[in-house]
Amino acid sequence: MTSNLRANAALVEALGSALREGEHGLKTGPALLVRVLREESWRSFVTQRGERVEHERFEQFVVAAPLKGLGASMRLIGKLIDGIEESGGRAEARDLLDRASGSYQGRRVDLLDKIQEVPPGVAPTGTSREAGLRRLRKDRPDLHAEVLAGHLSTHAAMVRAGFRRKLVSVPVDKPESAAQALRRNMDPEAVAQLAKLLAEEA
Repeated sequence: MTSNLRANAALVEALGSALREGEHGLKTGPALLVRVLREESWRSFVTQRGERVEHERFEQFVVAAPLKGLGASMRLIGKLIDGIEESGGRAEARDLLDRASGSYQGRRVDLLDKIQEVPPGVAPTGTSREAGLRRLRKDRPDLHAEVLAGHLSTHAAMVRAGFRRKLVSVPVDKPESAAQALRRNMDPEAVAQLAKLLAEEA
């Protein structure tokens, strides 16, 4: 157990050092942050002084002064996540941070660096990526895994699951372009029904 706590501490200290290194830290910090989140090192560790530290909430760990925490802000954590390439695991990092952040004391911090007021124990709704990931994780773990693997965007997975409607942009100044866009995105039966409705309106 002690070795695990010290291993956690090593990760926490490395992440804290990266955050204090400025521009260089923004390059090395994301990978360390993902490890700390994935291994949940932030929950329990032993400091260099031999003091055992326990955190119930991720934000508590983030804002706590070193050596008990990072001495940082959730805004900076969001910036680290945004620095991860989409193909380099940003979706997984967002999901890990969402799990770690959780609901607490009536508030929730999302990855858009915005604090939303919600009832205790209730996650916010909306169309953000985090809300989408949360819904997929709960109701469609198969599609959630596809998003984390980089095979689908969060929006595409939500549409496939039936949790969001598929929307397309249609140019209104060129009828032929509008028709092409609709044919690409609607089945023939729906296109025929639309044409009938438009004819009736005319």
